[in-house]
Amino acid sequence: MTAPVRGNAMRGDAVRQSLASFRREREADWKAFEALLARVEKRAPRTLSEEELLSLPLLYRSALSSLSVARATSLDNALVGYLEALSLRGYFYLYGARRGLRQRLADFFLHDWPEAIRDLWRETLASVALMVIGIGAGAWLVASDKSWFGAIIPPGLAGGRGPDTSAELLRGMLYDGDNGFLSGFAAYLFTHNVQVAILAFALGFAFAVPTVLLMLFNGCMIGALFQVYWSKGLGMELGGWLAIHGTSELFAIALAGAAGMRIGTSIAFPGELTRMAAAARAGRIAANAMVGVSVMLLFAGLLEGIGRQTITSDVTRYGIGGGMLVLWIGYFYLFRAVRHGDR
Repeated sequence: MTAPVRGNAMRGDAVRQSLASFRREREADWKAFEALLARVEKRAPRTLSEEELLSLPLLYRSALSSLSVARATSLDNALVGYLEALSLRGYFYLYGARRGLRQRLADFFLHDWPEAIRDLWRETLASVALMVIGIGAGAWLVASDKSWFGAIIPPGLAGGRGPDTSAELLRGMLYDGDNGFLSGFAAYLFTHNVQVAILAFALGFAFAVPTVLLMLFNGCMIGALFQVYWSKGLGMELGGWLAIHGTSELFAIALAGAAGMRIGTSIAFPGELTRMAAAARAGRIAANAMVGVSVMLLFAGLLEGIGRQTITSDVTRYGIGGGMLVLWIGYFYLFRAVRHGDR
């Protein structure tokens, strides 16, 4: 019985010596790697010198090599666990996503949002076309029968004004910042358009049918109002009043409609994917577009709130509205930012 006991003791001593030798040879690298990771996790990579930054991947590979040896030779389990945790920290720092808030915002505005809008270009054209059809339909209905104005625009909002209102009163509404009718109409139209944007996106899952109807109705409201002013010779003046904020606002509505249509058509025609998978894929693009739509509506609200009361020149109104439209088109369709690391 003495020989086996002595043999086991000798093997135990050999394992301990091997473990001690393994630690002596490599522990300095583990501690150095752990210290560097602790510094960059708590602060930022810029706190490291160039030499320290270059050493990070080398120390990471050294930790992986040590872990491989520790597992293969069945060394101390505590050491294996320590090396696994250290290697995992190194992996997440070197290869994981470490974007801060500013980087995420920059990526969204430089890449994610405009790329989503460009991907929706077909649906955007369809959405714009539906609103144009709605504008034409609203104007035609009011021109053919004045009673349609009250049916399209709520009587409480119109305040008794409509196709029979005098041109002088209608003109005064366009250039008086404190006027109740167009002030109320502007506030209502903005709130209405925000609701349309949300609903056009949210109801797109119903095969895009509600989205199509919302785009048409939104156009009808504008067309009905235009017909009233156009019939009094004030169509261009109303266009300037609306353009200052309407180019951003209506473009945002068109994009929201496009996002809803993408989801609806993906569900209706999923192709080789399941309906859920098609909806999920479309939803990622549509969600990026809708986050941006809220930004556009915020800009439109600021322009409407400030411009309607302080700017009375038709040329300036059209200039601001046209400039904003050019800005959005250039940003979405012409500007191409290079992603970090792309060539």
